[in-house]
Amino acid sequence: MKQRLGKYEGYLFISPWILGFFIFTVFPIGFAFYIGFTDWNSFTAPTFIGFDNYIALFNDPSFLNSLKVTAVFAAFAIPLGIISSLTIAAVVNIKVKGIYIFRTALYMPAIVSGVSIALLWRWILDPEYGLINLLLSYIGISGPNWLGDPSWVLPSYIMMAIWGAGGGMLTYLAGLQDIPASLYESADIDGANWMHKFRHITIPMLSPVIFYNLVMGIIGSFKKFNDAYIIGGAGNQGQFFMVYLYENAFSYYKMGYATAMAWMLFVIILVLTLLVFRSSSLWVFYQGEGQDAAKKKKRKLFKTKPKQLDA
Repeated sequence: MKQRLGKYEGYLFISPWILGFFIFTVFPIGFAFYIGFTDWNSFTAPTFIGFDNYIALFNDPSFLNSLKVTAVFAAFAIPLGIISSLTIAAVVNIKVKGIYIFRTALYMPAIVSGVSIALLWRWILDPEYGLINLLLSYIGISGPNWLGDPSWVLPSYIMMAIWGAGGGMLTYLAGLQDIPASLYESADIDGANWMHKFRHITIPMLSPVIFYNLVMGIIGSFKKFNDAYIIGGAGNQGQFFMVYLYENAFSYYKMGYATAMAWMLFVIILVLTLLVFRSSSLWVFYQGEGQDAAKKKKRKLFKTKPKQLDA
């Protein structure tokens, strides 16, 4: 009897979470899945139309353009974000007086409100009074109309993406400080220079952190919205996927169409993430991994002969 009471009491204690999970997670997901197959304006009853929304997506030039803009942005912003975050982490990973002040200052932009950052960059990129064009004028260069010229809109957003490098800096800094100093000491004894140590010690030991930031970068890039919605851009070069989704849902009141777009975004992110996970077995190294497996990965990653890595 006591055991039964204990079981029922356990279910009673977790019942608020169970109810919340079904009400705020399971039901919205199921409802969104249904709405993707309907024509619904958020005010009248939804009308079931089958796969028409999904078929219409691939015949919609604006949808294809938003997907292209977002994909191009992700292709440049993700590598730049990883490189800039890793570079900053390597620079501040030194023991000097006052380094914590620099770390805090570099991390601050990552926690500032997205709206504030968008307004700041709109001033920085202003063609007449912006900071960038002002600095360029000092060296005799006439800066472009960053957001008014369609050919410069995407480069502007890619440049803005580096602004949040301080957020990734923390994870890389933690990874750098977790690398055993004995590895670098052994490399110094063998006469390795900084490039050899960075390539054969730092990068492999940081590969789990790079893997994590790569996945988060893919998700973040395809969900780009705040600054793109506030700043915009000439033509349709500032129409990112999430911006077009928002417009369909809350400007055109095509909620069924927007929901279908959301499910397409889910599938795209899922496929890209699975591909990254699938490839991780070739380039991600974990501490405690067997030496033979680690050496095999290194040979594939750096395309070196066995004796060069095993020596």
